[in-house]
Amino acid sequence: MFLGIRCYWHLPKKGLCSSGFSLRSPISFFHCQTNPARRCSSESCVKISAIFPSPTQALLKSSCRIQRVLESREEWSELVEIELQKLNIELNTYIVNQVLKSLSNSYTAYQFYKWTECQPDFRHDHFTFKTLVSLLLEDQNFGILSEVLKGISGNEITVHRSVYRIIISGFIRSGQINLAIRTFEAMFESGCRMFSIDFNKFIGVLISNNCFDTAEKYYNRMILDGFTLNSFTYSRFISSLCLVNNLLFAEKLLQDMDRIHLVPDIWAYNIYLNCLCKQNRLEEAVEILRSMSQKGREPDIVSYSTVINGFCIAKHFSTALELWEEIFKRGIKPAVSASGPLIFGLCDNGKVEEAYEIMIGMIKMNAELNVTIYNAIICGFCKVGRFDKAQVLVSYMRRNGCEPDLVTCNIFLNHYCDRGMLNEAWKLMKRMENSGISPDKYSYSQVLKGLCKTNQLDRAYSLITECMEVKGLCDVVSCNIVINSFCKTRKLGAAFKLCKEMSNKGIYPDAISYGLLIQGFFRVGHALQAQELFHQMLEVGVVPNVNTYNTIIHYLCRKGEIEAARTYFFDMVKKGLSPNAISYSTLMHGLLKAFKINEAISLFHDMCQNGVMPNEVTFTLLIQGLMEDGKFVLAHKIRDYMMEKGFELDKTLSERLIVAMKSKDPEASELMSERPQSYLSRKNCEYTAPGVEGDLLEVEVECAGGGYDFGGGDWSHDDVQEVRWFLCKLQVIRHKRCGQMHKSCEVTIGYEVIF
Repeated sequence: MFLGIRCYWHLPKKGLCSSGFSLRSPISFFHCQTNPARRCSSESCVKISAIFPSPTQALLKSSCRIQRVLESREEWSELVEIELQKLNIELNTYIVNQVLKSLSNSYTAYQFYKWTECQPDFRHDHFTFKTLVSLLLEDQNFGILSEVLKGISGNEITVHRSVYRIIISGFIRSGQINLAIRTFEAMFESGCRMFSIDFNKFIGVLISNNCFDTAEKYYNRMILDGFTLNSFTYSRFISSLCLVNNLLFAEKLLQDMDRIHLVPDIWAYNIYLNCLCKQNRLEEAVEILRSMSQKGREPDIVSYSTVINGFCIAKHFSTALELWEEIFKRGIKPAVSASGPLIFGLCDNGKVEEAYEIMIGMIKMNAELNVTIYNAIICGFCKVGRFDKAQVLVSYMRRNGCEPDLVTCNIFLNHYCDRGMLNEAWKLMKRMENSGISPDKYSYSQVLKGLCKTNQLDRAYSLITECMEVKGLCDVVSCNIVINSFCKTRKLGAAFKLCKEMSNKGIYPDAISYGLLIQGFFRVGHALQAQELFHQMLEVGVVPNVNTYNTIIHYLCRKGEIEAARTYFFDMVKKGLSPNAISYSTLMHGLLKAFKINEAISLFHDMCQNGVMPNEVTFTLLIQGLMEDGKFVLAHKIRDYMMEKGFELDKTLSERLIVAMKSKDPEASELMSERPQSYLSRKNCEYTAPGVEGDLLEVEVECAGGGYDFGGGDWSHDDVQEVRWFLCKLQVIRHKRCGQMHKSCEVTIGYEVIF
């Protein structure tokens, strides 16, 4: 048998990886040794080939003999090795590679690879190693692959970059991203020559798998080695970073692109613009938008729509309109999707005329407006009281082939019901049904609100039980509308009846339902029943919301049951609900009313520490309480803190605090400390101050905060005496200040005297 010569590798002097090796295969060697001048004719060549088979045929026959032995055995064993030895074939890398390629079982291929490695005068080369690696990756036999990769360190095989690429691709296809990263790191550290394409592909994979930290690491190393990404990979990288709000590194990539004169794709620009708008960096977004053309990337309608939408959300409509005009100047055809955000924003903020002008401009450009655009402007006209224009617009949209839909009808229903025009609402409901538009839950809810607003509660009750429930349109939200009206009119029996009937039909009360009923009981003075209902609510598994707790705390504080109110407050916290500004203000008001100043201050500190921003009412209540208690310095500090947070103290109260801080008048201090302790119902009357002949004083006595009701009616004799005492003291102060009094002078939290 003719045996082909061995394959030879010519090692490079230095600086080249294995890709620089020159392989002399048996075939190439054979042809190189033949002198072209002595070649035979085609006829004689055929005869010679019959006598002397070509090296390729001989090698293929040898590989086929080995294949038959391996295929005849299901598993690798010593018997297989004995049979292979009996073949007496002189192995070379060509034969071994052909055998490996023919095998479908990666384990058998590995055993054969190891067996050949032990044969005398045989060493694997790049091709046999590459074939085995490919087969192991195809079978996802990562355990054996790991052993093979560890074993190459002891051999003279230099792993070519193509093998590294195959291994990395195989790991990626099988989802083994960490192994792919380790292999790329090994490739990087091996000194193998790498190209930009390697970094582009690998960083692209890292981006797809959200490995942004690793991608950033290899990007920085790539830049140091003088490589760059292409425009597509840069664009993918920037877009992905924007989606995870990592604008810092995204902007570094944009700077690097500028440096090497690359421009992001339009979709990358648009995602970046959207991210800037979400972070309210609107001016930067405009700068980017207007610099795109200079860099060779013209902004499209999506670019402008994104920035316009950002300005609309921020309610900067003047800039949004400027950008809209810029679209026309650039010759970009505006799409309905682009005009939508601007029209919606303008209509929602009462600028319906501007929205209408935009719509007219779109119509002039023969743009087909959809019903959503029409509905936005119709709703806008209804909100500003231009119902006539809304009706005209409906007629216009019909003439242009755009029929009103359910939303259009609901807009008109809302208008009619808000204004008590229930006859018109019923007529519209009939027209809707006749035209094939079925009223939905929202439609009926608007009618319910209209009936309740006009105090037609019996009709509202009938609408729920006889119509909505039959059509399957009744839900707990609808019931709550009627329950709220029953409770406000103190018809708690009817409210309970509705709850019970709906519960029997599978519509169970929610936290809002219970909250309305609890508030109704408190309103009629049945505090005990209200609290019993609260506990019943807990028993059936309905979790109270913050508003329910606020209602209970408010009414308990009004009754002076401060400790009970505090118990509910802390129970709310215990249940995992976060008290809001109303919760804190209500309890703080109760504490101040009970002259528990220190507890109120402590609650204020807790409020701030828990991240709840006090509102103007909270600040005012606390400052008034501190002033009433003579703690002017602390009141002044809280006033300063209030102003830092953007709130402004009532002018009269602020002046009163400043006067108290500056004058430190002992008479005024005496007056503050000796003030009457009782609070009077609000009432206007006229008195002649004792000891001041001829001075007619108009006195307005009112409860601090305006939140108390002590029965009204005529004042008692004691109340009148307190007012007389107050006026006498006030007159003394006025005379001692040489008559220099403000027109309105508040001296105590409980009284205001107008001269």
